[in-house]
Amino acid sequence: MNHSLKSVYDVQQLLKRYGIFVHVGERLWDLELMMDELRKIHQNHLIEQPVFLSAMAILKKEHQWEQERMERKK
Repeated sequence: MNHSLKSVYDVQQLLKRYGIFVHVGERLWDLELMMDELRKIHQNHLIEQPVFLSAMAILKKEHQWEQERMERKK
C-alpha cells in the first residue's frame, strides 16, 4: 500500500481507512491519540514500516509545533 503522506489531514485519511476517527477537541490530545492509534495498527501489521514512520514524523512535528504555539500564548 503506497501512501503519499504530507499532512495531518493525510494521516487522518489513513486512519479513517481503518475505521478510526479522532476528534477529542483539543489539538494536542487529537495528535497524541492519532499517534497511539497508528502504533496499534502498526503493531498489528496492518501498515508497512515506511508508512508508519512517515505518519509518525508528521504527527510528531505537528505536536511539537502545537506545543510551541501554546507556550508562546502564555
